[in-house]
Amino acid sequence: MACGGGTPEPVTPAEKAPEKAVEAPKPEAAPAGPDAEKAAQCIATANAQRAKFSGEPPKVTVKHILVRYKGTKNADASITRTREEACLRAMEARDKLREGADFDEMVKEYSEEPGAASRGGSVGEIERSMVVKNFADAAFELSVNQMSDVVETEFGFHLIVRSQ
Repeated sequence: MACGGGTPEPVTPAEKAPEKAVEAPKPEAAPAGPDAEKAAQCIATANAQRAKFSGEPPKVTVKHILVRYKGTKNADASITRTREEACLRAMEARDKLREGADFDEMVKEYSEEPGAASRGGSVGEIERSMVVKNFADAAFELSVNQMSDVVETEFGFHLIVRSQ
């Protein structure tokens, strides 16, 4: 949880998930042009199958960036980007982080989770059962200080960093 006292703000990925994966909303039309192939590859990567591996810790501490698109769970009505646009935006943030950008600054610029900027994207310490399956599978396969690739859940696209 964030330092500074007070009641912590709710964290989107920590909402109790159903046991089976929820399919993300489908776009009405795929993008055309040179970004179409890049978007398709991004979505395929974001939905790569991950599995629980033996020897994983019971809890991990993570932070993340969440990029939403129209129709995702809990998305603000002002969000109008398509699924493909959101995935490409998450890839853009990922690439900047890989090039050495400051995570807290990227949270402020890219994350659309309420309160994320004030927490530096921190989700805190989680157990698998506390977050949706795709988020948990990605978070629990990371080593300390490692960042995931783009991961899709019903909330949007995430970049997850394991901090402990």
